[in-house]
Amino acid sequence: MTQARREDVALLALLRLRPNGMSWEKIANEVQLEGSAIRVLDRVGESDGALLADPEIEAAAARAEVELSDWETAGLDFISILSPRYPSRLAGVFDAPPFLFASGSVVPDDKGMSVVGSRKMSSAGESMARDAARILGERNLTVIAGLAEGIDTVAHRTALDIGARTVAVIGTGINKYYPAANRRLQDEIASKGLVLSQFFPDAPPTKQTFPMRNRTMSGYGMATIVIEAGERSGTRIQARRAAEHGRPVILSRRVAEGTDWGAAIARNPWVYVVGSRADIEQAVDEICSDPSALMLQDLGLVG
Repeated sequence: MTQARREDVALLALLRLRPNGMSWEKIANEVQLEGSAIRVLDRVGESDGALLADPEIEAAAARAEVELSDWETAGLDFISILSPRYPSRLAGVFDAPPFLFASGSVVPDDKGMSVVGSRKMSSAGESMARDAARILGERNLTVIAGLAEGIDTVAHRTALDIGARTVAVIGTGINKYYPAANRRLQDEIASKGLVLSQFFPDAPPTKQTFPMRNRTMSGYGMATIVIEAGERSGTRIQARRAAEHGRPVILSRRVAEGTDWGAAIARNPWVYVVGSRADIEQAVDEICSDPSALMLQDLGLVG
């Protein structure tokens, strides 16, 4: 067994055991700080021997070995947070997933922005989503979205139509198709771009998986472009998490003026309020030309 494989086994064992009730987020942080899942697992065995007997650790490791072999046999691409293939920008946020499953072309230093918005979009929202995807594609930036109906679908479809790279971060396991209507789109993205999942392969959609997916989209991209969203839209989760990640937000004027949460974040210096294609172009170009825009937390502007 290679060292990388041993690290994968140890990581999965930790995630299954969750020693001392550690969250997956906490485990990922500990593993990154230590630079090794094996060392973290060894530490668990030494310090919590009375609570977590070695046979439990051995059983978790054995299960992990079987899972990894099964996934490999099924042709699934498992990427640990310790892997050099793990997206570098995502690895830098505090709530990075401990692993990803990938279908398609993995680009660790991928440069792109998320395009997010309502499932029930307006004609104006649809037009702005197309504009945003085209603007990103014209600049060789990846169009990141969540494969949902509405704005996400338009962004992905526009990127594919113009030959731009697009990444779908999904809220289910990599073996699932949700929504069912986007099955062909998901397969096309996998063949021409990338589909990513932070869940076990057969995980179904739940109320919790989609907010988690939005956090990952925020961490993966350089910025988030919010096209259209209501007062209770899940899109607001990504906009708020982008702030915590130190990522700029490009916010449509309709959201800034039409929702309380949009009006609240629009007052921040890291938010660009846009109302036209020209506004989006200017915001995207400013973010791309100013590396400090990606380090807002260090500058004390967010957090």
